[in-house]
Amino acid sequence: MHDDRGLVEARLKRVLDERIRPAVYSASVPLDVAVWNAPGEPVPVAEGLAAEPSPITVGTRWGAPWGTSWFRVTGTVPAAWAGRTVEAVLDLGFDENMPGFQCEGLVYRPDGTPVKGLNPRNQWVRIGAPAEGGEEVRLHIEAASNPVILDYHPFLPTELGDKETAGTEPQYRLARMDLAVFEESVWQLVMDLEVLGELMPELPADSARRREILRAVDRALDAVDLQDVPGTAAAARARLEQVLATPAEPSAHRISAVGHAHIDSAWLWPLRETVRKVARTTSNMTALLEDEPDFVFAMSQAQQWAWVKEHRPEVWAKVKKAVADGRFVPAGGMWVESDTNMPGSEAMARQFVHGKRFFLDEFGIENDEAWLPDTFGFAAGLPQIIKAAGSKWLLTQKISWSQTNTFPHHTFRWEGIDGTRILTHFPPVDTYNCSMKGSEIAHAARNFKDKGVARHSLAPTGWGDGGGGTTREMVAKAARMRDLEGAARVVWETPEAFFTKAEAEYADPPVWVGELYLELHRATLTSQARTKQGNRRSEHLLREAELWAATAAVRTGFPYPYERLDRIWKTVLLHQFHDILPGSSIAWVHREAERTYAAVAAELNAVVDAAQRALAGDGTAELVFNSAPHARHGVPAGGAARPVCGGAAHLRPREGGGYVLGNGLLRVEIDERGLVVSAYDIGADRETVAPGAAANLLQLHPDFPNMWDAWDVDAFYRNTGTDLVEADLVEPADLVEPAGPGAGTGTAAVRIVRSFGSSRVTQVLSLAPGAKRLDIDTEVDWHETEKFLKLAFPLDVHAERYASETQFGHFHRATHTNTSWEAAKFEACNHRFVHIGEPGWGVALVTDSTYGHDVTRTVRAADSGTTTTLRASLLRAPRFPDPRTDQGVHRFRHALAPGATIGDAVREGYRVNLPERRVTGADAAVAPLVAVDDDAVVVTAVKLADDGGGDVVVRFHESRGGRARATLTAGFPLAGAVATDLLERPVAGGRTVERTGDTVSLALRPFELVTLRLTRA
Repeated sequence: MHDDRGLVEARLKRVLDERIRPAVYSASVPLDVAVWNAPGEPVPVAEGLAAEPSPITVGTRWGAPWGTSWFRVTGTVPAAWAGRTVEAVLDLGFDENMPGFQCEGLVYRPDGTPVKGLNPRNQWVRIGAPAEGGEEVRLHIEAASNPVILDYHPFLPTELGDKETAGTEPQYRLARMDLAVFEESVWQLVMDLEVLGELMPELPADSARRREILRAVDRALDAVDLQDVPGTAAAARARLEQVLATPAEPSAHRISAVGHAHIDSAWLWPLRETVRKVARTTSNMTALLEDEPDFVFAMSQAQQWAWVKEHRPEVWAKVKKAVADGRFVPAGGMWVESDTNMPGSEAMARQFVHGKRFFLDEFGIENDEAWLPDTFGFAAGLPQIIKAAGSKWLLTQKISWSQTNTFPHHTFRWEGIDGTRILTHFPPVDTYNCSMKGSEIAHAARNFKDKGVARHSLAPTGWGDGGGGTTREMVAKAARMRDLEGAARVVWETPEAFFTKAEAEYADPPVWVGELYLELHRATLTSQARTKQGNRRSEHLLREAELWAATAAVRTGFPYPYERLDRIWKTVLLHQFHDILPGSSIAWVHREAERTYAAVAAELNAVVDAAQRALAGDGTAELVFNSAPHARHGVPAGGAARPVCGGAAHLRPREGGGYVLGNGLLRVEIDERGLVVSAYDIGADRETVAPGAAANLLQLHPDFPNMWDAWDVDAFYRNTGTDLVEADLVEPADLVEPAGPGAGTGTAAVRIVRSFGSSRVTQVLSLAPGAKRLDIDTEVDWHETEKFLKLAFPLDVHAERYASETQFGHFHRATHTNTSWEAAKFEACNHRFVHIGEPGWGVALVTDSTYGHDVTRTVRAADSGTTTTLRASLLRAPRFPDPRTDQGVHRFRHALAPGATIGDAVREGYRVNLPERRVTGADAAVAPLVAVDDDAVVVTAVKLADDGGGDVVVRFHESRGGRARATLTAGFPLAGAVATDLLERPVAGGRTVERTGDTVSLALRPFELVTLRLTRA
């Protein structure tokens, strides 16, 4: 037989595009349309429905950027259509290639009942099949004219990302507003032909199955009368029945399709628009569930569920019913799909606490899976947090985006820093927006790396990012691939059903140890510095507020602000979403975040102040409150007392220019350029700075990645750079205020001023009495574009690996680039510290707000010694999606600690992030509410139990990577102590708590995380 594949496939494409798809609607009449444009921000539904609209015609432009237009459409079903299926086709001016990234709408009945959402791939509303003609149709559309930010030429700077700069030019042209006859048989024929047409090119060219499909399609097209498609669709379908009924091979891959709409809680739209995106999507999905009995939909992010409950109660009622039916599934058990690299220990824990508690309170549902398809890599501390929250599975997809290395597994056990292992799945479909295309399903089957030992994978199915969800077309395609030769077997299932099957069939999966590093989007550790600083400050203020409010509640009867803290935690957790905290959202989002963080800080400072004043009492004595987990200046951790200060620091001119700072522990030489040429550890008789090098060196690089401007920094940025060595001013600094937390009045300091480009840097380098660290306070007035600013420390340290803090511990990375896996980690995340050491001696760099860093090593030709250079990432200046990212003044605090152990790094990291607070009160110390006698055991939270019962909850972990034995002493009469999970529930079969009186004895494994609930006598 002659090979006519190309001929038939081309025929199929044209006939589908030009004849069959257009025939899905065989007859139509226009609707009458009127519009009312809401002034300012969106209005309540009742106001939009009651507004008086003005006539508008198809073809008219509408919708200023970020505006809301309320369309009223009215019409009459023609008498000739009696008994036929009628739909309203409502095209607001959609581009079908951009579902979720442009205008959208939510359709209401006149009484305010939501019907369904409108988006580029979902433009229809079912009217019904009236027995008689003449039925009146009246619908209202709340239409959002969200501008297109990520256009066909992506990553171009645009002012559309903020309502304040977007202008008023209409964004869309009304395209179609009709009543139409929906031809069910034609639509089903389209689905048949699409499934078969997409399956064919995925099969081997010489396979019998491909030829069978080709011949069947050819015969079906012969049966179609191109002038009467509706009248001949059934005959065409009949010629496809046999080829569609051929069952799949027994060895076919199994795909659990999960209806999904990955909705970014903010990204190329503000938070307020996400509230509406969620309402549109959930309206669509509840409607689809009613029409499709096999369909199952899962939605993560408790915050989004809470938005529906708060803002769209009429939608919430439908959602609750679908949940009760078991088909609308709460997934993930987190407040939002957060970044997992940068959130601190407690914040990461609270993502699960607040997320799981919401689903438990609302539906009685406990999530066993964490659901994070789009998060930009996963910190090594996450597995034990997932387990401590009572979950056991993790799903993500984003690692498939890695640029350099292909991850070797799709189903595996992920081991965290403490040894906890979590069954993890990466869907081999390589998208969290699966649309049931034949190419996607075939790719999942081919790509699945665990073939031979497992055969199940998951496919999150539906339009996401900007929402929309699953469509009826996706459900129809999945039905045809339930048991179809040549395709994977597709069935709709819940995440729980998938993981249960995957776990059962794969009893001994491979293990991956350590972080799941995404070899992409590395610059999200630095972009939008104010957002990152707001997050870090909020996390530590929440720690302080809980600690002092709990202490004051137990000691003085101070009213513990349960609801206030709950609300603030949820606000902070929301802003850890994986496009807010990483700095990859539009200007509007980050401008709003800055205001929110300022309000959070004011409110939490008020809580702290009130609680500390209640504890301090009346008097004129100055007490220092220490909220860090280690004693400082004689003040115990979690207590208050008069500080014990001693020693002195001095400053003198340096020979050749500059100054020398000393305090008996360190001698620091700052040259005439304001660079640190020596940081000498006197006790260890050891130099910190590499020979011939200079630390505190600001370095400026060009920064124009190949794509994803705010997200990415590409390795070639290092090819070119400028050392900022010229100083405008180097002089002694008289500190009106201490240069950093813990700095005293006897502190010696030097001020350095530099100018470069359009920017200016002012630094204060200070050495406090009794401190074995150099504090570095950097203020940058930043006005560069597409530049990357680093702060470098070349260290005379020989190390093949280094440690950076992560949740509930630290993680080691290589300093070398032996393999492509190590070379790809050229920008990495730290929390409060990075530590580089040799046996017996090390150096730490601690920070109050930066997360990105890089570490490189070279061998010096002169002495064959190793120089290990640590650089903190300070600022970037990408132009997309915010064209003015980080312009303005920023302040960073770092400290270089020569001779530091890991324990010293932990301590100094908390010091720089938790300044001591001075309060006037009675001349009496405030004893800690809870004390631990081993500094290796770090307390991350002291609070009252969330249930309001008055118990004290304390969470702690071993922080140095070793074993620890410690005694925890309660500062109140103790009636009982029990180990709990993160939700403060006793753990069945968990650790036994050894209590003697008011003390608890503890033995901890490396990095082990423990939560205790202490009952007061």
